[in-house]
Formats: sequence, structure tokens, C-alpha cells
Amino acid sequence: MFEIKIDDAKYWKSCVDSIVNLVDEGSFKITKENISLSAMDPSGISMLMFSIPNKTFSKYDIDKDITIGLNIDNFAKILSSARSDEQLVMKENNNKLSIEFIGPNGKRRYKLPLIDTKKESDKAPKVEFESIIEMKSEMFKEILKDASLLSSYIGFKADKNSFAVTAKGDVGELEEEHLGSTDAIKKINIIKSSSATFNLEYLERIVSGCPSESSLELSLKTDEPIKIDYKIGDASFSYFLAPYMES
Repeated sequence: MFEIKIDDAKYWKSCVDSIVNLVDEGSFKITKENISLSAMDPSGISMLMFSIPNKTFSKYDIDKDITIGLNIDNFAKILSSARSDEQLVMKENNNKLSIEFIGPNGKRRYKLPLIDTKKESDKAPKVEFESIIEMKSEMFKEILKDASLLSSYIGFKADKNSFAVTAKGDVGELEEEHLGSTDAIKKINIIKSSSATFNLEYLERIVSGCPSESSLELSLKTDEPIKIDYKIGDASFSYFLAPYMES
């Protein structure tokens, strides 16, 4: 049994939105320290690792570690009804998740059935990254938007103190170069020059939940999965996306 309360229901909604952008069902592991989730997307080319500490919640009572499987798509739909002045209480009730919104004018309660999912968490790819780029989320979203005008794929290359972007399609080509140590690109750490190409739609889904004023971190290795890290408040998100390889 567990009962967890968060004072800002819309904040929890924003966290779950960043999960459902990639995966539609999964298992939340609830321990005395945190809530976490690791899951592959249905296509198997990307995965998410999420964690939020117990300090985020105003009430955090659990008897023992527990794992609950949920249809995250349905969970996100219920959370979309959250209002700015509401608290949220979640607890287990007869193999269902009780989701209660408490506001100044009353409360409402939903119940979602728990579902069976595989017991073992998905493991993150083991990659020794060669380049790490830290930049503002808003800038990275603009880069993806630029590339989407011409292509469904985007190429990244990190070399010395620069981060280059390419996109090619039937209607034309894009080449973009960004220098480090600017307001937008805060850090470029290069161990070895790195380049890889990725599916644009997946990248857009991965970063859509990252607040525009926040920073995100890209970790690259040539023709290996990219890792994207960002935070929403205390919640940490790590995403992996396999590279696109031309046949």
C-alpha cells in the first residue's frame, strides 16, 4: 500500500507528459527514496529513464517497495484535467490506482486499473560517449524545427569547439554551425570528434516536454545512440535514441 500527495497537480502532469510522449505503458517503481520508470518505446528504437525523489511530494507513505503497471496514455489523459489550484493524491486501492484531485471548491476521484507489464526494467545502452553538448532547450527545439523544413532526419557533428547540424531532403539541404561558450550553447566537451544521424520525429517527441527556459545535455558517439538529459524541477529524464543508418 502507498499514499503519495503532491501540492501542484499540474507539475506532476508535466512530468507524465514527458513520459507519454515516448511510451504508452510501463511500470513505475515506488521505493522509499523515489519513483522511477525505465521503458522502451513500442518501436524499440528509443527508451526513457525517469526518476523523481520523495522530497518532491508533500506526503510520501509507502509500506514497502512496489511496482505498478499503468497504461500511461490513459493516466496522462486523466492528469490533463488538473487545474492550477489543485493538489493530487495517488494511492493503491483494490488493484487500482486512485487519482484524487483536491481543490478549493471540492475534489474528484478517478480510478485506473493496474496492468501486468514485464517485471525486469529495460537496461540503458552501454555507450562510452565522445562528446557532450549542453545547450538551452529552446535553441535545440529551433534546430529541430529548422531541419524539419527539409527532412525527416537530422545529422549532428561535434568537433573541437563547434556543434554542426545537417539535414538533407528532396527539396534541399541545411547546414548549421554553432559555437560553444555562448548564451545558447553553454558547453561543448569533446573527447573525440563525433557524428551521427537521427529520426527527427523521435527527437521532437523526446524534448517536447523540456521547459524552453531550461538546459538539456546531448551525449554523442559516432553512429551510436544519442543520450538526451534534462530536468523538470526535481524530476530527471534520460532518453536514448538509436541512430539512423542508411541501407
